[in-house]
Amino acid sequence: MRISILNPLTYLGLVLAVCSCATPSANTPTLKDAYKDQFLVGVAISRTVAANTAGEVNRVNRTKEQVESDVALVRQQFNQVTAENDMKWELIHPRPGPDGYDFAGADAFVEFGLKNNMYLVGHTLVWHAQTPAWVFAGTDASRASREELLERMREHIHTVVGRYKGKVKVWDVVNEAIADGGTNILRRSPWLEIIGPDFIARAFQFAHEADPDAILRYNDYGLENPAKRRKLIALIKSLQEQGVPVHAIGSQAHVNAGTTFETMDRALTEMATLGLPIHITELDLNVSTRGQRSTGADVSDNASVTGGGLVDDALKRQAEAYAGLFRAFLKHRATVKMVTLWGVNDAVSWRADGRPLLFDGDNRPKPAFEAVINVASEASRKM
Repeated sequence: MRISILNPLTYLGLVLAVCSCATPSANTPTLKDAYKDQFLVGVAISRTVAANTAGEVNRVNRTKEQVESDVALVRQQFNQVTAENDMKWELIHPRPGPDGYDFAGADAFVEFGLKNNMYLVGHTLVWHAQTPAWVFAGTDASRASREELLERMREHIHTVVGRYKGKVKVWDVVNEAIADGGTNILRRSPWLEIIGPDFIARAFQFAHEADPDAILRYNDYGLENPAKRRKLIALIKSLQEQGVPVHAIGSQAHVNAGTTFETMDRALTEMATLGLPIHITELDLNVSTRGQRSTGADVSDNASVTGGGLVDDALKRQAEAYAGLFRAFLKHRATVKMVTLWGVNDAVSWRADGRPLLFDGDNRPKPAFEAVINVASEASRKM
């Protein structure tokens, strides 16, 4: 166990961070207003925010005051929301049979979005992760047959999409089906192994049947990587040739401070050749003083040695990187229709150690927030 002796000013800052929880100021500029003529700016929210309930189904134990601050920030800054977890199979459909659904979290999410006049995105219908084991288990064998799994998929999609028809405007129909390495386009998953490669087409078909007006999205990560992007383009072109109703591309954009304007510009340029809207679906930008991933000790250890100097430098690099990304999004505003941050603030982020979002754990704007707002202001002056 490492024990650090903190600089007094650094200690004071940490105490204030623990003890305070900012209420968004009415004078704070807003992301949704800054980009209102360009694209929607959204955020992924948990049941804690949707139901305004401290500690419920949340990785971080937030107090009542912190949750209220989170809710206020969401309402102030964003015009689109995505269900971070509550529409994933393991939470919305944990058990088999018609009585196996639990709609509490998803219902709270939809009610929150509608009440606050927000554009709703459902995440996600078919994914190899966070899917209960029973989905792939066979009735008469250890593993489901193709027919059994297709029927479970159909019933699940029809039930979930049908319940929120006309309310949820966009669905992540299939999530992360592309292989990271090798020459195969699709990753090995129970969906692929049991049904075959047409599981993607069938999922989109079922979703379109359930809500013909919904925008149906294929969603994946790592599309900044040219090799994975080539696989995406090959997959979507194949689906388009088959007449599969894929309406948008979801690029997660879980990136780091080394991701440049040029990298994102190139990725968006190539994805735009598919002729589909592009949604940035899960944006966060990991900042670490040691490579791409933070160990959780990096920032605090550096603060103990430098009085916060390297922390400031890391936040500056993050701000510069965020500015580059949003400049790329604006350059491609004819194609980019939605940008969604994956979490309200650093404290509730799945990458909390990397402090990847625009607001700190007490909902105070970080330098990255100011940088993103400035990008919009610069663009408006040039138009």
